[in-house]
Amino acid sequence: MDYADSDASADAPAGDTGAPSWQTDLSRAPAATKIVIAGGFGVGKTTFVGSVSEITPLRTEAVMTTAGQGVDDVAGVPGKSTTTVAMDFGRITLEADLVLYLFGTPGQKRFWFMWDDLVRGAIGAVVLVDTRRLADCFPALDYFESGGLPYVVAVNHFEGTTRHDPEVVREALALAPDVPVTVMDARQRITVVETLLTLVGRALAVSPALPGVNQA
Repeated sequence: MDYADSDASADAPAGDTGAPSWQTDLSRAPAATKIVIAGGFGVGKTTFVGSVSEITPLRTEAVMTTAGQGVDDVAGVPGKSTTTVAMDFGRITLEADLVLYLFGTPGQKRFWFMWDDLVRGAIGAVVLVDTRRLADCFPALDYFESGGLPYVVAVNHFEGTTRHDPEVVREALALAPDVPVTVMDARQRITVVETLLTLVGRALAVSPALPGVNQA
């Protein structure tokens, strides 16, 4: 859009193009911040990214075939017919000067070698948890703990399952008291946004001098 030729600019004060302030003030250019969405197989990472992405999300899903039998454990997700083989990617603008780029990791063990590349440059991670399969999230928790990357645990509440108190989940996972635990639904945009805001707050609390994140 050419703001100089728009009707709105005709009534704007001199020097005001009508563009958002971060477009006209280079000192407030939106910060590009990388977030990783991790967790076990079938826990909702692809849905999480897709429910908030303001662009058409990039998905690298492939149809599961008989070749994966005995390799991928689908006992907890019997209706699942596709799997992420590389990553999910989406983008969400939380504030005028804060843009999050979301990278969802593949959940199966045979694709874990990609994690180092996906995590590089991230300010933090969301570890999605399905309380029916708690053990599936331990590899992600161990990975981020050992790497020192700030993370939050988000319990993805599936229909028909018992809703657990966050502190009960904390105890079951033996999480440190300062690790935030949220209960959300990966299909509901507002709960996903709340989880992302919690992670940004966590990342700032752990590393106050994070580059590119507005702390005002």
